[in-house]
Amino acid sequence: MTAAAAVSTTSESRTPQQIWQRVRGLLLAVLVLVVAGVALAAARSGGQHGRLDPRSADPYGSRAVAELLKDRGISVDVVTTLDEAVGAAGPESTLLVVGPNTLTAHQQRRLHTATTASDSRTVLIAPGGPSVARLAPGVRPEAHGPVTARAPHCELPAARTAGTADMGGIHYATDADGAVACYPDGELASLLVLPGNGAGDTVLLGSPDILHNDRLDQQGNASLGLQLLGSRPHLVWYLPSLDDPSAADGGAGDGDDSGGGGVEGESDFIGLIPEGWLWGTLQLALAAVLAALWRGRRFGPLVTERLPVAIRASESTEGRARLYRKADARDRAAATLRSATRIRIAPLLGVSAREADSPAVLLPAVVTRTATSSSELSDLLFGPAPADDAALVRLTDQLDALEREVRTS
Repeated sequence: MTAAAAVSTTSESRTPQQIWQRVRGLLLAVLVLVVAGVALAAARSGGQHGRLDPRSADPYGSRAVAELLKDRGISVDVVTTLDEAVGAAGPESTLLVVGPNTLTAHQQRRLHTATTASDSRTVLIAPGGPSVARLAPGVRPEAHGPVTARAPHCELPAARTAGTADMGGIHYATDADGAVACYPDGELASLLVLPGNGAGDTVLLGSPDILHNDRLDQQGNASLGLQLLGSRPHLVWYLPSLDDPSAADGGAGDGDDSGGGGVEGESDFIGLIPEGWLWGTLQLALAAVLAALWRGRRFGPLVTERLPVAIRASESTEGRARLYRKADARDRAAATLRSATRIRIAPLLGVSAREADSPAVLLPAVVTRTATSSSELSDLLFGPAPADDAALVRLTDQLDALEREVRTS
């Protein structure tokens, strides 16, 4: 009766207060993340720029080398569209392309056509994959290596003057005549200079580290960077942007590309994600796995513990019912109610407690004392779990009625 009364008082649907108690923690966490994101965006929205940006004083920016070039009389123009980059390329200019892998196939081909026809120098920062075939035909990206201090081991005047520099990243190989391979790792070069049709040339840098603010004063990085970018009086610093109108041109005509004029692939997209966010995501994923293991841990079988104080049976029953309710454990609640009913009516029917869970023994004894059929009693005392809370409440009422009938018969 006590168990039946406790379960029957539960509602068939959660109250707004119960729903709020279950979701308020999640909502609070989302609110904290939103506030932190807004605060971080506001803090970083000042005069800061991206990687290899000549206006950025961040460790991975390139303001230091840009200022040194200006001190040497080199004009530095920052452009963000392909039209500006192509229009500024000329015999008296150096075109530095930051992130060539982010350009579409159409943009890469157009850029190569424009630079090949001019006498300018083109410096490509860490081109890889299909972009090398379009921007520097005949060159093969072979491997990746660590960025470390390397000796030039080549006849390039700029490299010989700079000496040891922090080079590495993507390594290149080529069979082109007149190509100069510097800062090798084995047989592969991390700096490759390809001669052009006229006075121009193309420089492939396997890593951008020598242009970063925090590395410019190390090894011969400053000397190498200034000589590569300052060979002409005008430097065009091309920072490709995702809103460049030329990125949408030529998509249907790039039939040889499975991407149809899109960016090169998933690896290039991942390259756009700052390292801090990538590592942060990995750490959050690891924390989630550890939290799942912690929450799902088992300490062994349950043991009986003597309580320090006496708890009323009604409070214990109500507390257990709430736990079942919170976990949606209707099967466990129904099994507990049925077992308690069988144990209570077994002595009244002359059945031992050990045989109370045996349908073959208990059901015939109950049939003789009630007007209910054996099949109905089997479903009531040994049937399946209720499908919903309403069915659980009905089961409780039926068990209570059966127990009263057995007691009064």
